[in-house]
Amino acid sequence: MQLWVGLGNPGPKYAGNRHNIGWMAVERIAEDHGFAPWRAKFQGSVSEGVLGGEKILLLKPETFMNLSGQSVGEAMRFYKLDSTDVTVFHDEIDLAPAKVRVKAGGGHAGHNGLRSIHQHIGPHYDRVRLGVGHPGHKDRVPGYVLNDFAKADQAWLDDVLRGLSDGAPHLAKGDGGKFLNAVALRTAPPRSSTSTPKAKAESCEEAAQVAEEGPPDTRSALQKLADKFR
Repeated sequence: MQLWVGLGNPGPKYAGNRHNIGWMAVERIAEDHGFAPWRAKFQGSVSEGVLGGEKILLLKPETFMNLSGQSVGEAMRFYKLDSTDVTVFHDEIDLAPAKVRVKAGGGHAGHNGLRSIHQHIGPHYDRVRLGVGHPGHKDRVPGYVLNDFAKADQAWLDDVLRGLSDGAPHLAKGDGGKFLNAVALRTAPPRSSTSTPKAKAESCEEAAQVAEEGPPDTRSALQKLADKFR
């Protein structure tokens, strides 16, 4: 079993905050992949399902962000999991909006939710870092992450959440590359060819014409005259 944790704060006041993108991620995964209804447990809400053949327990701690580790630690101990079985989805101000990265272990970089998890289970867990951008100055960070996403953010936010859901089975199987590729296909889909069928047809016709008539005569007038008397 794997434990996937979406970080956020409980209550409608915080539902649309940048700080709650981790909650949004696990909610989308549960909805898209037919997970069981959410139920109260481990000082939070949990939902169970299967992804990529792996049993996954989704957890939304409801202890408020700076006490998230209490909920995570309780769930981990109940199921006798190692910290390496835990993946945390969280907002990341050091990544541009719509950027997503995966990381194994490491520091908490001042993130209060990660700091709390470190205190309860240690640093050896996986993270899915969800870029929300930086306000420009560290003093503005608390107000920035505790504000809702702007209307202009809704398009890329929806693409990111869809991509996370698309790639979730790959993440469950430990394939971070395919997981990130699924996200990228939503956030930065490949461009279609700029060649139209008509343009391709005209190109083919020109090629056929050159083949039939031969290459154009590029000789100078003097060369043509000289060749005429050879």
